Amino acid sequence: MSLHDDAVLTLKGYDDQEELRGLYLDHLAAHPDGMWKACEAGHVTASALVIDPERGQVLLTLHKKLKMWLQMGGHCEPGDTTLARAALREATEESGVPGLTLLRSGTPVRLDRHPIPAPCHWHLDVQYSALAPAGSVAAISDESLDLRWFGYAEVADVADASVVRLLERTRALL
Repeated sequence: MSLHDDAVLTLKGYDDQEELRGLYLDHLAAHPDGMWKACEAGHVTASALVIDPERGQVLLTLHKKLKMWLQMGGHCEPGDTTLARAALREATEESGVPGLTLLRSGTPVRLDRHPIPAPCHWHLDVQYSALAPAGSVAAISDESLDLRWFGYAEVADVADASVVRLLERTRALL
């Protein structure tokens, strides 16, 4: 099964955000290359909010290009076989935390569509949440300016509304 096929199945099985889910599915139906950064009409990305429920904290990255505190994530790569694995790969690479596990057995937590600079126009982000093992220590990657644990109550002060919604949905699922 291709990553494109997995994305379609994953989105068909996602039971929330019906209108946005439909937009993602329409995009993939119209764009066989819709999983890849080269698709100028927009492309699917995979991200994961790294969370430590025992400490009541989330790990955010200060994105190098956007200069914003965000969850870990990014573009799918040719070696990715599923969206869930792409999100887990991104979270592990960007956080430096080994042993992350996805909440909900790899079912997405939220969808978030946001504009990006030309030549591409949209990221169609499929968002997951990843549980950090107890006592996890993060290690900054080349893609970040900074990496920091924030208490749940601090997230709204540093991150945008999409990250806050992802955290709220994650906490509701815990």
